[in-house]
Amino acid sequence: VQLQASGGGLVLAGGSLRLSCAASGRSFSSYGMGWFRQAPGKEPEFAAAISWSGGSTLYADSVKGRFTISRDNAKNTVYLQMNSLKPEDTAVYYCAAAWLRLATSGYDYWGQGTLVTVSS
Repeated sequence: VQLQASGGGLVLAGGSLRLSCAASGRSFSSYGMGWFRQAPGKEPEFAAAISWSGGSTLYADSVKGRFTISRDNAKNTVYLQMNSLKPEDTAVYYCAAAWLRLATSGYDYWGQGTLVTVSS
């Protein structure tokens, strides 16, 4: 599976962005998908995950209530809708795929990152 993330950019605090991650290859609907982020000078951290069917989701406490993960298996794409953005959300965001798992770690495939910068 190859993953291509997009949608990052510069936004003011309180604003919104939607990230997309397009997957190539077959069996996308068999992969749990996740979003991770890495802020400057910090370790990568889990942000959100969605099961292969889309029926279950997980969120980090830091984004719960503000971010929404979703997927469209017909388009082989997973999304991260980010609302009420804060300067501390500034990071490179990565999407990842895990075979038949809904997880906060241990992903099998990773995409390149897309930079989100939240200005105060």
